[in-house]
Amino acid sequence: MEYLQGLVNDLNGIVWGAPMLVMILGTGLFLMLMLRLMPLRKIGAGFGLMWQGRKKNAGESGEISPFQALMTCLAATVGTGNIAGVATAIFMGGPGALFWMWCTALVGMATKYSEVLLAVHFREKDKEGEHIGGPMYAIKNGLGRNWAWLGFLFAVFGGLAGFGIGNMVQVNSMAQALESTLQVPTWVTGVVTTVAVALVTLGGVKRIGKVAEALVPFMCVTYVICSFIVLCLNISEIPHAFSLIFTYAFTPAAAAGGFAGSAVMMAIRFGVARGIFSNEAGLGTAGIAQAAGTTNNAVRSGLIGMLGTFIDTLIVCTATGLVIISSGVWTAGQSGAALSAAAFESALPGFGGVLLTIALVVFAFTTILGWSYYGEKCWIYLVGRKAVLPFRIFWVVAVPFGAITQLDFAWLVADTLNGLMAIPNLLSLLLLSPVILKLTREYFAEDSESESVASEATE
Repeated sequence: MEYLQGLVNDLNGIVWGAPMLVMILGTGLFLMLMLRLMPLRKIGAGFGLMWQGRKKNAGESGEISPFQALMTCLAATVGTGNIAGVATAIFMGGPGALFWMWCTALVGMATKYSEVLLAVHFREKDKEGEHIGGPMYAIKNGLGRNWAWLGFLFAVFGGLAGFGIGNMVQVNSMAQALESTLQVPTWVTGVVTTVAVALVTLGGVKRIGKVAEALVPFMCVTYVICSFIVLCLNISEIPHAFSLIFTYAFTPAAAAGGFAGSAVMMAIRFGVARGIFSNEAGLGTAGIAQAAGTTNNAVRSGLIGMLGTFIDTLIVCTATGLVIISSGVWTAGQSGAALSAAAFESALPGFGGVLLTIALVVFAFTTILGWSYYGEKCWIYLVGRKAVLPFRIFWVVAVPFGAITQLDFAWLVADTLNGLMAIPNLLSLLLLSPVILKLTREYFAEDSESESVASEATE
């Protein structure tokens, strides 16, 4: 067992090593430049389309509204990574890690836009008439049969990674946080979560979409407001916090208190890796959910989908990071959710830790729901619709085991599989980049033409 764990640990170091980080950032930067910074210039348009997409429009095909599709993506991405992941990045890489998380998010918006665009453009209908898409279908239908093995690898990695990163790891974080903060036995968390997950996931994407639509906006807004309150209490430390972020992004962070210090490479590695873990830009998962959204244009779906990265990292993760750094507890030697809890508790004694625990529980629960859909579609791609019921049963059964067992090895395996998902997805993005550019140009050319006609009619 020790040999196997050492082997997986070595593989994890390779998967999340410098070549992978360069590939993720490089692909995002290439797509952003190819699109001439369009994702950044069209953030406002994306939010406008998101607001319009709260309801299905006539003539558009799909199972859930574009807004529900985005909320399903956010349900999967806004999870323990936004609380424990950010804290771990700062503990291991210093405050500068937050800067590299921002960089990952900025170029990641182009990556996420492209993933969603291709997923919707190359989506199919299954035997039940439901739309299915994602990197595996973009590879199969966009690159042809000679590349089918690449889509197969993505589906295998995604189908297995979900049980760890999107299920057992999430409920384990919930159970540990509730036990340490509110003395709730881990088995109780396991039972309650199992029932809740079963009630939602057994109803399929429509029920997941409805629950995500109700929970995700509420939890994100509430968490950001609570973080803002803490930042107001620490307002005198905010300029210093930004100074630390930018200073340690390019210079080594010296040891202080319980913080062991870190090199610039550690800030980059953990900032990028935890950023990807949080917003999943580059993994290709967002396209799986967005492919179920109603739309008549893949570019519109891409503009909505890219907001997931903006909201997840540039808003929610930034809120967590600033709270931790401005509170000063990042040098105390704690890591993960415990570090985030300590930051909230320092500003709000008596209930800050409880508040953080509640946020983590809701975030983790919605992640389990979002990833259940991702995993299901991966297994459908591999073995067909017959996989649906067995997968949902196994998914629900895995929940209580995640709550009561030690998951160090499971976390390591899942984190490795999560990284491996990026390889076939990033290759397909690069190979299909001419399609991305062509569809984008056509959409904005038509959009400009429509505006001109409307302007002439008004005159």
